[in-house]
Amino acid sequence: MCKVKLISYTPNSEKVVAMAAKLCYSKCNISEIEENLSDLDVQTFIKMLVKLGHESPFEHISFTFGIENISRACMAQITRHRIASYSVKSQRYVQESEFNYIIPPEIEKIPQAREVFLESIISSQSCYNKIVDILKVNYKITIGLDKNSHEKKSIEDARFVLPNACETKMICTFNARSLFNFFKHRCCSRAQWEIRELATKMLKLVRKIAPNIFENCGPSCVNGVCKEGKMTCGKNIEIREIFKNLC
Repeated sequence: MCKVKLISYTPNSEKVVAMAAKLCYSKCNISEIEENLSDLDVQTFIKMLVKLGHESPFEHISFTFGIENISRACMAQITRHRIASYSVKSQRYVQESEFNYIIPPEIEKIPQAREVFLESIISSQSCYNKIVDILKVNYKITIGLDKNSHEKKSIEDARFVLPNACETKMICTFNARSLFNFFKHRCCSRAQWEIRELATKMLKLVRKIAPNIFENCGPSCVNGVCKEGKMTCGKNIEIREIFKNLC
């Protein structure tokens, strides 16, 4: 099960968004806008922006997450969301001599599948360790690299045998507008189970910080008709209820 922590976020997130939007239509200076915005004004303005789909002001606020216990397969999916910043545990610099791994639930609950899966993991680990040892000797003898250099070059080549199941960690930062898109695609029941779990946990965290901004976030069916066409799960009403009561 993935672990997610909201490390940092823009203070007074909702007020910042309201100020940015109001500035576009006001003759007042920024200090006056800030002083005259009550909490009720902010809430009303945020809800209006969301309803109108005026999303550019939401780019002024950001949220930084610490994510652990996800697979490299999940990492590949989240990093497809390009309007974000990512720092990931490097397999070039961190040796995976005893790597942790993620087992998909469907494999976990079927003994025969789990057995084959673990055999594959053990084999990958063994091959990785052997390749690292062979390459260390090769780089040291044939090229004459120092200890730090030949270890680094050995593990960066040996990592090619590591599986998608290999556990990784990351810190990532999204602006709110990018999160809208992320939640729409990754909270959907058609998303892969691991990133769906991750996205839902991230949504819970930001909704506590900025409830008016993220109140209606989730898969596309939360705010209207499912966009998946023939691939729909057909559970629109149930999904809407889940995300309405997420926190």
